[in-house]
Amino acid sequence: MNLTILGCYAATPRTFTNPTSQVLEISDRLFLIDCGEGTQLQLRKNRIRFTAINQIFISHLHGDHFYGLIGLISTFSLLNRHNSLTIYGPVGIKEVIKLQLKLANSWPQYELKFVELKSKKSEVIFEDKRVIVKTIPLKHRVYTNGFLFVEKPKERKLNVDKVQEYEIETCYFQNIKNGRDITLEDGRVIPNAELSFDPPAPRSYAFCSDTVYTESIIPIIKDVEVLYHETTFLNSEEHLAEKTMHTTAKQAAMIAKKANVKQLVLGHYSTRYESIKAFKKEAEEIFDNVLLGDDGVVFNFK
Repeated sequence: MNLTILGCYAATPRTFTNPTSQVLEISDRLFLIDCGEGTQLQLRKNRIRFTAINQIFISHLHGDHFYGLIGLISTFSLLNRHNSLTIYGPVGIKEVIKLQLKLANSWPQYELKFVELKSKKSEVIFEDKRVIVKTIPLKHRVYTNGFLFVEKPKERKLNVDKVQEYEIETCYFQNIKNGRDITLEDGRVIPNAELSFDPPAPRSYAFCSDTVYTESIIPIIKDVEVLYHETTFLNSEEHLAEKTMHTTAKQAAMIAKKANVKQLVLGHYSTRYESIKAFKKEAEEIFDNVLLGDDGVVFNFK
C-alpha cells in the first residue's frame, strides 16, 4: 500500500506548497483523493499515470479540495482518454462540473460518471473484487466526508509440502485456498490449517479531511492501519480550530490513540506556520507512530 501526497496544505496554494490532493495505491488499485489546484502538475511531477486513475473521491466542495478537478477532467480529454471516470462527492459536484463543461463547450469524449453523496451515516460507495470504500461522515462548515479504503481478505496460500505429502490432486487446490478442509480417499479429513497458510492481513487506510474534533468517527476507523487526519492548527490556536471547524495536531493524535490506529499521517497545515515540524512534535506527545505528510512525500506501507 503506497500513499503519495500531492498536496497537504490548507487554503491558498503557494509556489512551494499545494492544497489537498493525494493518491492511494492499494491492492493494485489507484485512487485519487481530493483534487485541489495544481493536482495534475503534481501527478506529472510524481510520474503517476493519468490513465490509471478511474475513481476520484472529493471530500467536500471547498475550493482547496476540488478546484483542480475541472482542469484534470479537461486534460483527460486532451489526452484522448477512453476509460470511464467516476467522481464521488457531495451533492452539487455534478452540477458545478457540468456547468463548467457546458459553458466551455468542452464535453469529454469519455464517459463521466458522478456518485453524489448526501448521507450523514457511513455507507459503502465503491466495491470491487479487491477493495471496498466507505464514507466517514465528518463535521465541517459544509457537508464533508472522509473515506475508508479496506482490502478484501485474500485467499489462503497453499502449503505445497503438505499438499504433496498427502498427494492431493491439483483440482482441489482452489478449495484449499478458499479455506476448505479436504477429505482423502481413505476417509481422513485434513484440516485446512494444515494445508494452507494465512494470507497477509488486509490493508486499510482512512482519509479524514477537514473536520472539527469529533469522536463520532472512532468506531468507523477503529484499528485502521493508516490514518491521515487533518491538522490545520497547533494546540496554541485551538480557538481558531473550533471557530473554523478544523482540528489541531494534538486532537488528531487523540483520535488516533482512541481509535487504536497503527500509523498517523498529518496534513492540511495552515500556511501561517513557518515550519511543520512542530505538528509532529505536538502529536507525538499523545501518539507514538506519527508521520509528517508533505508535498511529494511517498509512504510505502509494507
